[in-house]
Amino acid sequence: MSTAPPPDGVDAGDPHPQVEDDLRRSSFLVGAGILLSRISGLIREVVTAAFLATGVGAEAFKAALRIPNLLQNLLGEGVLSASFVPAYSKLLAEGRREEAGRLAGAIAGLLLVLTSGLVLVGVVFAEPITRLLTPGFVPGTDRFDLTVMLVRIITPGVGFLVLSAWCLGVLNSHRRFFLSYVAPVLWNVAIIGVLAGAALVSTDQARLATAMAVGAAVGSVLQFAVQLPSVIGLTRGLALSTSFAVPGVPEVVRRFGQVVAGRGGVQLASYVDLAVASLLAFGAFSALTYAQVLYLLPISLFGMSVAAAELPTLSTMDRRDRPRIVARLDEGLGRVAFFVVPSSIAFLLAGDLIAATVFQWRAFSPEASVQVGIILAVYALGMLASTSSRLLQSALYGAGDTRTPAIYAVMRVVLSLIVGVSIMFPLDAFGVTAEGVRLIGDLTWSIAPEGLREGPDSFFRLGATGLAFGAAVGAWFELLLLRIRVGIVFGRPRLAGPHARAIAKAAVAGVVGAGVARVVVGATGVGSRLGGIIAVLVIGGAYLLAARVLGVPEAAELTGRVERRLRRR
Repeated sequence: MSTAPPPDGVDAGDPHPQVEDDLRRSSFLVGAGILLSRISGLIREVVTAAFLATGVGAEAFKAALRIPNLLQNLLGEGVLSASFVPAYSKLLAEGRREEAGRLAGAIAGLLLVLTSGLVLVGVVFAEPITRLLTPGFVPGTDRFDLTVMLVRIITPGVGFLVLSAWCLGVLNSHRRFFLSYVAPVLWNVAIIGVLAGAALVSTDQARLATAMAVGAAVGSVLQFAVQLPSVIGLTRGLALSTSFAVPGVPEVVRRFGQVVAGRGGVQLASYVDLAVASLLAFGAFSALTYAQVLYLLPISLFGMSVAAAELPTLSTMDRRDRPRIVARLDEGLGRVAFFVVPSSIAFLLAGDLIAATVFQWRAFSPEASVQVGIILAVYALGMLASTSSRLLQSALYGAGDTRTPAIYAVMRVVLSLIVGVSIMFPLDAFGVTAEGVRLIGDLTWSIAPEGLREGPDSFFRLGATGLAFGAAVGAWFELLLLRIRVGIVFGRPRLAGPHARAIAKAAVAGVVGAGVARVVVGATGVGSRLGGIIAVLVIGGAYLLAARVLGVPEAAELTGRVERRLRRR
């Protein structure tokens, strides 16, 4: 297999010794797009934190953004990739491009009809939906009323985001990975631009949050529009329809329903998290989402990039060639682990420093940085499992098995909720103060009264760490089940790939680096914005150097590039 993407109609699974190079190139393109997208998203969160911190505007906007995004997450990228890409890629590999174009048009038409109806429901019933999904937001309060208004503004744009995910499926099937993953930059830029303009004339949180909602709606249109010309140029016979008679449509719809069931379970869990987080002390939900922005960065950048790059290839490989498939999974899992392990160490041992560097501007306080850092550290416990699971899911999707990952996803959801909800209320009694973390409330397993949740002493509580811990436990449980299932279908892949022992030893060096970084930051008294940078550099440097010495290929690849540039100079 050449390092360039195979042309349309060529079986990407044909034997060739350069499988690893193809994986690296494809995952690099996905990763590059995701990196730019996530950086723009991180900038969006930094700007949000600077102007809204964890106040009413931030709580309302983040809740409003999550509620309509239920449609995007249920019908968008992950579902379409699992159901549409295998069928579309197979037609391309067989040289049936006209039929592939008709399939793409039929799926686009069905999505358009479905999302139009759901968007209408979301706008009309915004108030009862908000009441249902955020029971801690009391009707009649500024926070509740603002959330309802923002939901009505944001929801129409979600339809364009779902169609943007359809574009992603088409482009990925043609091995055009970069554009679809960099397109969300426009969505983030639109939000940042409108917020910046509003901030020039007002400091009112409600007005700033409303401006961000308008930017989200505009950005949704831009994200779809930038991909559409490439999709039209690549497809033959593309015409919108809603016909189930088009070859491939029944198969996609069948898989679509199964994947939606699985994704629906995961999304239900995330919205139950949203609901129960609204019952915690004021600011818990916004702190949780700030931590998720950092936590999801390496998951998207490394786990999603490898999984997305592999899905079209896994869909066209000969399923009887089990050794080659397992070898490909091993390479992917190793690449994921190499990048995720140091990220986990940094979040676990220096999460507060990183949160301060990223978010501690203007209204964002040091106590909020510690609160977000602790939540991030707990999330980090499940990061390797979450990223590895994405690749194993792609392997099963490529084999036509969408039902099993759906079942496992629901099981993960149930376990995560049981664990998270069982410990979050007692943890809400602990808070971050100028003197450190201490007990500032009553240890209880019941919901605190509204007056206590939103009182002056309610900020910077740690109840949200319970939800983060539940997510970590659920992630490892799902990975265990997926490895067993993949082992039955193809053969058992190795967690962290063929160089797992070397990566584990390099991780020890990263832990030592975290300790050194803590000492350096404490001894020098550097500002909050430098502490996270120092920690990331020291941890990453120690890990990378150890991995290079131990012979991890990815480390040699990264350091080799630097060495070659130095020689040229």
